[in-house]
Amino acid sequence: MQPAAHRPTLSIVVPVYDEEGNVGRLHGELSRVAADIGAPYELVFVNDGSRDGTLAQLEALLGRDPNLHVVDLDGNFGEAAALSAGFEVARGELVVTLDGDGQNDPADIPKLLAKLSDRVDVVSGRRRAREETFLTRVLPSWVANRLIAVATGVPVYDCGCGLKAYRRAVVAGARLPRGMNRFLPAILGVDASRVAEVETVDRPRDSGHSHYGLSRVVVVLRDLVALPMLVRRPPPGRGVARACAAAASLLAALGIVATIRESVLAAVVLGIAAAVALAIRHDVVRFVNAREDGVFRVRRILYGGTSAEHRHRRSGILGEEPPADVSPPRRRAGYEPVRSGS
Repeated sequence: MQPAAHRPTLSIVVPVYDEEGNVGRLHGELSRVAADIGAPYELVFVNDGSRDGTLAQLEALLGRDPNLHVVDLDGNFGEAAALSAGFEVARGELVVTLDGDGQNDPADIPKLLAKLSDRVDVVSGRRRAREETFLTRVLPSWVANRLIAVATGVPVYDCGCGLKAYRRAVVAGARLPRGMNRFLPAILGVDASRVAEVETVDRPRDSGHSHYGLSRVVVVLRDLVALPMLVRRPPPGRGVARACAAAASLLAALGIVATIRESVLAAVVLGIAAAVALAIRHDVVRFVNAREDGVFRVRRILYGGTSAEHRHRRSGILGEEPPADVSPPRRRAGYEPVRSGS
């Protein structure tokens, strides 16, 4: 057990899924950048059910790096859940996240940390000259980011950039349903005035392939309609979900009546309104379930710098798995942001 006095100042959380060709190089880059920063640090790699040699690569690094911890999830739960698991394990007062594919440049981390201040709780990277296909990746992302900014009022225009820096209080206790990482940091309920963006480098992949495609655009559009409600504090509960279900049923019934009366425009409008109500209900239920049941299961946590037989501490807990020397944080660790205009 590591004593509380040795808790790091900085935690770097990296979710990985089938990235065996990238984790070695990324670990080396992160170690050099973190060492140059000069503060006590830890690297928390979260293995989200990789089917290749990703976990083996990480285990090979554990013996020679006491700053490395590996959270091995019991299945593939998605990037949002992997981030949630990393947030639970991370002990630093400052938490940085970045993607495990190597496209985020660790050299940009000091710029994000420098932007954090008494007035800024979250700093998000904004990729310039993105190394991706324009029509299938860049353009849909551009449109989605502007819709997210309008829906939430949070001035972040590259939510898809995995490189972000948070104060621990912002992410403590976060349980993100699948896909909700696309709406960070807005989904955490951060006051828009306490969020900043920093321009970062986007690098081409060295190995592997992207796990996202055009299909996510439809999912993003579905979730967008619920965002203004999901970012409220306190978050909506099952009562809101039931009200949305009732509204959807009523709107659908009215749409059927309009169809029978051959009022095409009214039928279309009512049908769209019913679909929106169902989409809101869907996401509200997902968030309530996440809060109540958790979003991931931990198979084991491996701590670097220890013998193999002592690396595994605890396992099998759904939703929460803090290190043994850290008390589970309260929801948002007392962080209850007041959104602008609320």
